[in-house]
Amino acid sequence: MSTLDDAATLELPYKAPFDWRRLLRFFSGRATPGVETVEDGAYRRAIEWAGDSGTLSVREHPRKRCLVASIEGPVSRHADALAAPIAKMFDLRADPKKIGAALAADPWLAPLIDAAPGLRVPGAWSGFELVVRAIVGQQISVKGATTIIGRLVQRAGERIDGHPHDNTAWRFPTPEALAAVDLAQIGMPGKRVAALQGFAHAVATGDVPLDSATADASELRAALLALPGIGPWTVEYVAMRAWRDPDAWPAWDLVLMQSICARDPSLVRPTQQRTRTDAWRPWRAYAAMHLWNEVADRAGAARGG
Repeated sequence: MSTLDDAATLELPYKAPFDWRRLLRFFSGRATPGVETVEDGAYRRAIEWAGDSGTLSVREHPRKRCLVASIEGPVSRHADALAAPIAKMFDLRADPKKIGAALAADPWLAPLIDAAPGLRVPGAWSGFELVVRAIVGQQISVKGATTIIGRLVQRAGERIDGHPHDNTAWRFPTPEALAAVDLAQIGMPGKRVAALQGFAHAVATGDVPLDSATADASELRAALLALPGIGPWTVEYVAMRAWRDPDAWPAWDLVLMQSICARDPSLVRPTQQRTRTDAWRPWRAYAAMHLWNEVADRAGAARGG
């Protein structure tokens, strides 16, 4: 780690191969307007840690097998503590050769592993933000969800005075703010608005300790599923990206269902697909990423997830 006044730089190693281009594409298609951005080959967002704020920027090192995280502002004093959540977000602990070898034993997945051997499961800076996005994104496109998330930030978020990067100059709404704000005419059905604000209230009151470092993942799964408007797809998607469960599988995802059915038309529903997808354990989250990535590569767009 290197430091200057109000700035720090971390070099965070990874196991090769590492598909930075596709990871960045995934984040770019889902970046929350005003809060995070992908530009000039880097991911950037405003962050807060232990009461201090600043900007995080992450890019790939041009020569070494590592990512370079640049932290600006007072939050840079916590650089050592920030190394772990950044590594978690960018899936730097993954062993792609081990995962790839296991999945490539399946003839469906072998060509996908060959095409993108360093594919990672993109994480999330905040579990709360990710669940908000997942609820907003139910039954609409990735682009449509991003538009509505941007409106939520404008209504319930907070602009950061004097922030040096205009594209990341907003704080994502807190659970308390999102639970209380008027979301009329936001562009979502009433039931989804109720689900979103019910979830925000549950996090604000501590009933769902979503970003707690000590919360048990199985208990969090159960707590989320108990909330109105949150189903298994949302919970498994969050388990993939926020809780880093390598075996999470969002079985009711339309793109995944279509991808499997295209390979075997007799497998139409997740209940019929289960035996086939269980063969990918304990790496089903990575299998999901490869199937989503295949569609995104083909469409040239941010589909899937």
